Parts: sequence; structure tokens; C-alpha cells
Amino acid sequence: MYAYVGSRTTRERNAQGDGISVFRFEPRSAALELIQVVGDLVNPSYLTLNSDGSVLYSVHGDESEISAFRVDRQSGQLHLLNRQSTGGRNPVHLALDPSGQFMVVANHIGASLAVLPLAADGSLQPLSQLVPLSGPLGPHRIEQTQAKPHFNPFDHAGHFVLVPDKGLDRIFSFRFENSRLRPAAQPFVSTRDGAGPRNLVFHPALPVAYVINELDSTVAAYRYDGETGALTALQVRSCLPDTFTGNSRAAAIAISDDGRALYASNRGDDSIAVFRVDQTTGLLRFLGADRTGGRTPRFFTFTPDGQYVFALNEDSHSIVAMTIDPESRRLSPAGRPVNCGSPVCMVFSK
Repeated sequence: MYAYVGSRTTRERNAQGDGISVFRFEPRSAALELIQVVGDLVNPSYLTLNSDGSVLYSVHGDESEISAFRVDRQSGQLHLLNRQSTGGRNPVHLALDPSGQFMVVANHIGASLAVLPLAADGSLQPLSQLVPLSGPLGPHRIEQTQAKPHFNPFDHAGHFVLVPDKGLDRIFSFRFENSRLRPAAQPFVSTRDGAGPRNLVFHPALPVAYVINELDSTVAAYRYDGETGALTALQVRSCLPDTFTGNSRAAAIAISDDGRALYASNRGDDSIAVFRVDQTTGLLRFLGADRTGGRTPRFFTFTPDGQYVFALNEDSHSIVAMTIDPESRRLSPAGRPVNCGSPVCMVFSK
């Protein structure tokens, strides 16, 4: 099995990354062995694989492009297929539609969503739709100067794309139909002023979605209507322990396969918050925040078997494996950190 890590690379980001790092991954020990670095790439940040793991896609932060790479299934190594424009600046997230024929990309500074068709070999075709986002700005004078979509996952059925927008304090909902995005009947839900919604995850069984708010370091739970794409607010909880009084920004969010535990990362407290999920209501109970063994955990992910969490500490240039206690669901560092310059995303081969 192989793991692919995207890293920030530019001086403007104070980055020390080289590009996309390819690791051989040993599931039993969570060991990582570097086998390839695809260099000469600008900020290959968010990554995703197609359904059979034969093509890896990467957006390029602060640029206006997305790249496709052929995956050698035997060696795990990458070979560039092609690149295309996303029609906006700083693409930050990408998601394949369930058919595997279209890619949706969030342009963070371009304030838009891009749809790109895919060829039969998985290569990217030119932009087919560009959807601008707009609305009243949030109150933060630095972070909320324009619309800033940050994430665009499909729901479990593949009918809707939900888009947290950090600049507008809104979560947009779009129906994806006939290869195009169009606003849902309820086109958005508003968050608290200054919350800065960033990322979103769906519960695997309950009709509930969870959104991590970057600017006020909270997680919000929403009832999700899979027929209409509408969200209804249920709860807001802090990601930070009561004893933390410094500055921190929330970043990533993930839920366990069984839906019993939710996790969210804190950049500043440098921890991953752990929540117990009520299996009837979907409401959250804060259990604590566990240190990631480094600075600025911009991203974290479960291993495919769900036995470990990998925390990517962007500013201490390390990847840390963490064990998951089967009862408490709390996290503990396991083994030695792996050196990797400015890591910001990690995906595993299928």
C-alpha cells in the first residue's frame, strides 16, 4: 500500500516542501518509507484518487491549476498526465462525482466552484462550468474580505455538493445534475458571524453533517436533508479545551467509520479535538484535545483500516502516527515522527 502527501513549496508560504511525496505504507506498524518525490510543483496541496486508484489529482495552492498523475499500481510511483486551469486563484479542494467523470474544485480566492470533465484515461479536460459565489461579508477585517469557498464534498448519494465559505459565514448547497451545479432549493445556511466555516464531513449513517469553523474554533452539527440538500442547525461546540487561552485556528475534520467519534484539528493549541457522537441524535460531547507532537496540524486522516490517525504538522515539517484507543477514542503518538517539509494533505492507495 502507498501513501501520497502534498506539501506547500513556496517562499510566500514560508514552506519547506518539495512537492508530492510517495511513501510505502506498512499498515500493521504504520511505518512510512519514502520512495519518490515529484518535484517542480507549486503547492500541491489537496489530493484525491479516483475510485480504482489509478489516477491521483492535485490542486496547486495560490495558483490556478489542477494536475492529474498516472499511478503505477506496482511501484506506487506517479507520472504526470496533464494539467488544466480551474478558472480561479488558489484552488483548495477537489472532489470527484460518483460517476468518476467530473471533478469539482473550490477556488478559494477566485470565489468560485469549477467543474472539469475527465477523459476516459482520467486526464483532465477543459473547464465546463464556473459558478461564482457572493453574499454579505463576515466581520473579520482580514480573513473575510471576499467570498472564500474552502471545501466541496459530495453527499453520500452524490446528488448534492456542500460548500463551506469562510468569507461569507455561509454553507452553500448545490445540486449536481446533468454534469452541472445549480443552487439547491435552500441555497445556503448562515453560521454565526465570524465563524469562518472551513471543512465539512457527513455522518456515515445518520442524516447529520458536521462543519468545522476556522475562525472561532468550533464544530457545528446540522441536520441534513438528502432529498433537498438543506441544512438545519443542531449544535455548536468548541474545539478547544477550557484551559487554552491563546490564539488558535481550526483546520481539518474527520469522523470514524462507525460514526461514534468525531475529530477536529487545532492550529495553535496544536491538537486534535475528540468528540463522542450520540448515535441517536448525532449531537457531540467534547472528550478532550490530544497533542499532535508538532506545530500547526493543518490536516489529519485515518489509515484505511481505521487503526491509526496520521497528523500532518505543517510548521514543524513532520507526519506523526497516532493510535486510537478503542474505548475512549483518544489519540496517542506512536513511533517516531516522519520528516516531511510543510505537509498539508495525505491520501492512501486503494
